[in-house]
Amino acid sequence: MSKRINVTLPDSVLEDLEAWAEFQGRPTANLAAFLIEMSIKLAKHNGEFPQKSSIRTFPEQ
Repeated sequence: MSKRINVTLPDSVLEDLEAWAEFQGRPTANLAAFLIEMSIKLAKHNGEFPQKSSIRTFPEQ
């Protein structure tokens, strides 16, 4: 199941993300989702990711 989140970025980061997405011919949100997914995979691979039992989750508002 996919879920949506909101992310606030500095203007310069958003401009770079938009330019990169346009260069790749894909929507900005799609590139952002891909980059987040790859960052999480890399963090897990490098042992920089917490165990599931130590992650606190909060109900959506």
